[in-house]
Amino acid sequence: QVQLVESGGGLVQPGGSLRLSCAASGGIFSINAMGWYRRVPGNERELVAVMSSDTNYADSVKGRFTISRDNAKNTVYLQMNSLKPEDTALYYCNVRAVPESSRWRVYTYWGQGTQVTVSS
Repeated sequence: QVQLVESGGGLVQPGGSLRLSCAASGGIFSINAMGWYRRVPGNERELVAVMSSDTNYADSVKGRFTISRDNAKNTVYLQMNSLKPEDTALYYCNVRAVPESSRWRVYTYWGQGTQVTVSS
């Protein structure tokens, strides 16, 4: 059973930085993509950044956020700099992976979410 464990959220002042981490474990055969989404209450979940064969960012975070991966650890990171109050949201890790138990298809897995609050 593939599991995602997130960490790194918290409260930070505007202009500050946070680093989110998400480690995937549990019978993974291969990983196609790793990324981050976020949701503000009342809104739909939106893409923040994703790494697959290339890297994509939401326009609102370009130049401020950086996504990276450690393939040996099946871990994805999101370095968030110059944080703004509008970045306040619940951030979710997203992984598209092929599990050992079912090598003929790709599954989408979600983390439990980690809260990021940007406020003075």
